[in-house]
Amino acid sequence: MKFLKGTRIYSIISGSCPVCHKESMYVERNPYKLSSTLMMKERCSHCNTKYKIEPSFFYGAMYVSYPVGIAFATAAFVLSYLVFNLNLIITYGIIVVVMIFALPLILRLSRNIWINFFMSYGKPRPEEQKL
Repeated sequence: MKFLKGTRIYSIISGSCPVCHKESMYVERNPYKLSSTLMMKERCSHCNTKYKIEPSFFYGAMYVSYPVGIAFATAAFVLSYLVFNLNLIITYGIIVVVMIFALPLILRLSRNIWINFFMSYGKPRPEEQKL
């Protein structure tokens, strides 16, 4: 995945700092450690980027989580119903199971996408340069 370094895709997939890509934004890298799935560091130790730009900044990630969840559900539907030709009841059950187990990933991906709307690789925000 090194070939993607320097792109927003790299930061979104890896959960790394959107400005320097040198460290994870999260306290725990494993999203399935449920007690700390959404616990984030305050700042990047390399470039001093503040992740929580303003109070309640990541509430906007809720709006991103809906299409991300739809993408996971659509993938589960296509695989189970169209590829494996399972009936609709079983397909529905598979979608529910996939959504339950993918929830930590969806939450993190939506946060990663949201913060990458506002920050770019190599470009710190003007107020970050003063610190």
